[in-house]
Amino acid sequence: MGLVTYINGQFVPKEEAKISVFDHGYLYGDGIFEGIRVYHGRVFRLDEHVKRLYDSAHYLMLEIPLSPEQMKQAILETVRRCGLRDAYIRPVVSRGVGDLGLDPRKCKTASVVIIVDTIQLHPEEAYLRGLRAIHATTRKVRPDALSPQAKTLNYLNGIMARMEANLAGVDEAIMLTSDGYVCECSAENIFLVRGGEVWTPAPYLGILKGITRETVMGLVRELGLPMLEKVFTMYDVYTAEECFLTGTGAEVGPVVEVDSRRIGTGAPGPTTLRVMKLFRELTRREGTPIYETEVVEGRT
Repeated sequence: MGLVTYINGQFVPKEEAKISVFDHGYLYGDGIFEGIRVYHGRVFRLDEHVKRLYDSAHYLMLEIPLSPEQMKQAILETVRRCGLRDAYIRPVVSRGVGDLGLDPRKCKTASVVIIVDTIQLHPEEAYLRGLRAIHATTRKVRPDALSPQAKTLNYLNGIMARMEANLAGVDEAIMLTSDGYVCECSAENIFLVRGGEVWTPAPYLGILKGITRETVMGLVRELGLPMLEKVFTMYDVYTAEECFLTGTGAEVGPVVEVDSRRIGTGAPGPTTLRVMKLFRELTRREGTPIYETEVVEGRT
């Protein structure tokens, strides 16, 4: 079965999926999106992702021509038609077709696209040996300029940081606030393990409160470890016992080197490995079933 894409109520083959060049999502990045994972025939955290999609739309005063429940059903049906049990889903809502001016009033109806495909941000061996990172000179956009909680189609800030990582020959870039505090990576949240505690940057610094981040914070608490949202600098990263990243695409990724400095032992640490194990176990048993009858641990 070939992959299909949902475009404004129609299911079309992946190769034929198109939008107008006059769509303001293409012209100006005027739109929103989500990244969602399918594990073992179940969509992980579907309700949370759809809620965030509609919160982003509300922030941009963008009217989605589907109800949240209709959006969920469209997502599930697109996955069914693609026939994948492990996949990455990208719902995209743009302002729609308009003219060459900025005025969103010229766009009469929002465009809704749902892409289903596979994804692998880093090879499996990278998770075994650990990821290498730098800190980027590109700073995060200030939260009083554009809210980081809205997942908009304008990702140039992260792309610029990612290009710095590419030029340095490493896997990821850590981004700082305009005041020099650790914020997040080009497309992931960041965690440190220090002195028996787990740290992650506080939301007010301008991070996206990622759904994987929130899930991992819960797993850390299950392990009985203090889970703290803190303000910290690159010094704290360099001298941490462990470091790891979280995101829908990257899942949980250990970081073993930053700016040519070894983190901890230079190998994925014990807390990181426990979190990775718990996260993978969680994704095996939780989620919205794609099909009405799912086989779970040998039972139907």
